[in-house]
Amino acid sequence: MINKTEGEYTQVIKECKALFEKKTKDYGTAWRILRLPSITDQIFIKAQRIRSIQEKGTQKVGEDISNEFVGIINYCIIAIMQLRIEDKGNLNLSYEELEPLYDQIVNDTLDLLKNKNHDYGEAWREMRVSSITDIILMKLMRVKQIEDNEGAVLVSEGVDANYQDMLNYSVFALIKLKFIK
Repeated sequence: MINKTEGEYTQVIKECKALFEKKTKDYGTAWRILRLPSITDQIFIKAQRIRSIQEKGTQKVGEDISNEFVGIINYCIIAIMQLRIEDKGNLNLSYEELEPLYDQIVNDTLDLLKNKNHDYGEAWREMRVSSITDIILMKLMRVKQIEDNEGAVLVSEGVDANYQDMLNYSVFALIKLKFIK
């Protein structure tokens, strides 16, 4: 089952990365101006829209929730990039400069997924997509609290680990929604 999950994960990320590349070529790295709490709020908006559609059972804007999960994945990667890029003053980076960092973040997050899947026995496969959405929203509340505490935690994981978890849960949701082309 792990190899199946890795294959599905890779396919989902391939789609997300292709979109990231196109948007980077269209918009450049305008997102570099965002502070971490603003990126967190972008993720929140997407997760809240997913939950709203799940609860109402209808939507009025054409994009389906799969697109929102893709957005969460890419914004989580962007957030981790913002944490890792040392030159905070350089707002203009090319896709070619960012691609290795994107790949490294994905690989680190996939390693986390493998470890957790080993311990939890892929319990996510039995979860409802609505529960995955709720967990993402909970993790966002945690990140907001850590940000409000200026990054200080007593016993908890930092924001980067929460972004990785939200990324992985979004991949799980897309796998369950049969997003893979």
